[in-house]
Order: sequence, then structure tokens, then C-alpha cells
Amino acid sequence: MKWEELPTPCYVVDEKRLKKNLAILQGLERDTGCHVLLAQKAFSMYALYPLIGQYISGTTASGLYEARLGREEMGKENHVFAPAYKERDMAELVTLCDHIVFNSIAQYERHRGAVAGHPVSIGLRVNPECSTQEGHAVYDPCAPYSRLGVTRSELEMRYAKLPADIEGLHFHTLCEQDADDLETTFLALEQKFEPYLTNLKWLNLGGGHHITREGYQMERLKGLIRRIRADYGVEVYVEPGEAVALNAGYLVTEVCDIVHNGMDILILDASAACHMPDVLEMPYRPPLRGGAAAGELPYTYRLSSLTCLAGDVIGDYSFARKIRVGDRLVFEDMAIYSMVKNNTFNGIPLPAILLLRESGEAELIKEFGYDEFKRRLS
Repeated sequence: MKWEELPTPCYVVDEKRLKKNLAILQGLERDTGCHVLLAQKAFSMYALYPLIGQYISGTTASGLYEARLGREEMGKENHVFAPAYKERDMAELVTLCDHIVFNSIAQYERHRGAVAGHPVSIGLRVNPECSTQEGHAVYDPCAPYSRLGVTRSELEMRYAKLPADIEGLHFHTLCEQDADDLETTFLALEQKFEPYLTNLKWLNLGGGHHITREGYQMERLKGLIRRIRADYGVEVYVEPGEAVALNAGYLVTEVCDIVHNGMDILILDASAACHMPDVLEMPYRPPLRGGAAAGELPYTYRLSSLTCLAGDVIGDYSFARKIRVGDRLVFEDMAIYSMVKNNTFNGIPLPAILLLRESGEAELIKEFGYDEFKRRLS
């Protein structure tokens, strides 16, 4: 399928760019001995799991369904963390996962019996209480009153040392950050949890590492991982989600109408609310091929959608030429936190999913219709 033949709206994952990211992550494993896991909460296009599995160690999940997906479609290391587990889910998770990480002492004590007798390594998530984020408290697990991870004071009230069946510790505090912030966090972890860092089998550094971003402090990351392995004799895990498919996907949309109210407004068949929720939640401004900031090029438009939500606006962009009804626009960096978060609000169709092969041909992987919309409602 040629580019101009793509159904819109559609997500297109770029095989060449994906492989470039995977090669970087594979090199990290090779050079440090760490294990890299795909955080499926960011990217779950399982048609590509066999390819991804050729480069990295496995998957990590945020609950039962992702754990099943990782086991069924990649079949390598399979880890899970959730703020809490239901007993019926735990009964299945112990058959699917290699590592199960608990968010609280109460959760660990409630479910440890269900894990016993299974080849599963138990971990405990801790909170280093070291915030390295600015202005994004909603994404900061170290923000005041965070529900994520056990603090040092809470842990020492219950245990002078970790129970023998807790084999690893997990922390996740970053969001789209570099290795210097990870290093700062790890130093805080060492200081706060030093009595609990002995006799561990593994340490999981979580996600939020923008490892495949241009200019990322790769050597600093490698040095830190090597030091952790040497000083503590543990296996080290990292769980990037965004880094796996960063800048490796597009959202292709068609201009359905142009209205004017103080400025020209494009009505697209793609929606921020439905197809790229981070635009409204973070907020996030997706790069647009051929587009620039408002006023930078001769023709400025506000990009909006077909939904009834007045605030369903992607942003203001400028172009070198006038935009016409029927034109196609291409948003970039749309593989991550897009397919996994999309919805059918207003009955807006889900975008098709395609794979752009290295040959330049686009292969249709999945197309959605009315049945997908209807089946979710009753």
C-alpha cells in the first residue's frame, strides 16, 4: 500500500526507526549486562513483539491483561507491577510472570502465599522520596502523598531487614528523563535504603528513561549500571516504554473541513481526545511534518477534530502553503501512548494500524469498524 492510499485516520509504525531504537537498547544490554524490558503501557503493538524480542530481554506489565499479552506474544522474561492485585488475578499472574512486584507491605503479605511454590521472584517497590521532575506532579511518583512505593520510614517500622522471599527492589521515578536524574535518584535510594540493599538478587530501575533520544547520556547510564552490578552483585533491569518506539510512529489524518472564527480552524478526522490523549493530559504538542509554530510560516491554522468537545484542539501550527479540504497531515512520534490510550468517544472510529516496511511499502496490520465500537458498550 502506498502512502497516499492509507485509510485515515491511521497509525503507522516505522519499521526502520523502530529497529534503530532496538539496536540502541540491545547495545545497552550487551555493554552492561542489564536486562531491558518493554513497558507495554506505552507501546503494545504485539504484531511487532517477535521482532522486539530479537533485541531485548522481555516485557513488563501493569496488570493481568498486559502480562498475558507479553507471555503469549513475546514469551520471554515477563514482569508485572501494579498498585494492588486482586486474588483472582494473582492466581493467574503466578503462572504468567517471572517477577511480581508489590507496591505495599500489605499487598506483599496478602499475596506472598499465592506466589510460594511458583518459579516467581518477588520484588517490592520503594519510594526514594527524591523528585527530579519539574511541573509534572501528575507523573511524579515521588510527589507528596504519592501512593506508589514503600518509603523508608514505613519499611523500617515493619522490617529490620527484608524477608528472605523478597529478592529484589523496584523504583520508578522518571518521565522522559536523562541519566543524570536517574543517578541522582539512585544516590538517594542508596542513602535511604542502604540496610535493605544487601543480599538482593536484582534491582529494577523502572522506566521513564529516554535512552533512544538524540543526545541522551548513554555513557553515564552505562557507568551507573556497571557500578550497581559491581557494588551490589545484582542483576539490573530497566523498563523503557517510550524509548522502544520513540519517534517511530505517525498518525495520518485528513482535513475534513475548514471553519473560520477569528482564525482558520482545520477539522480533522483525528482527535486529541480520542487518538492522542497526551495532547490534553500532559499537555503535549506533537511534531507535525511540514508544520511549524504558529506565525512562523505564512499560513497559521488551529488543528481540531470531529468530536463535540470544544477543547478537542491539537494545537496551532503554521504552514508554507494554504491547507485545503482533503489534504493529509502527518503527526510524528505517535507510536507511544497513542494506540494504548485511544477510545471511541462520540463514536469516532479507532485509527487503523499499519507497518511501514523498510522497503517503503505500508502493510495493513489491523482495521477497526463499527463492531469494535459497539462491543464495548453492552
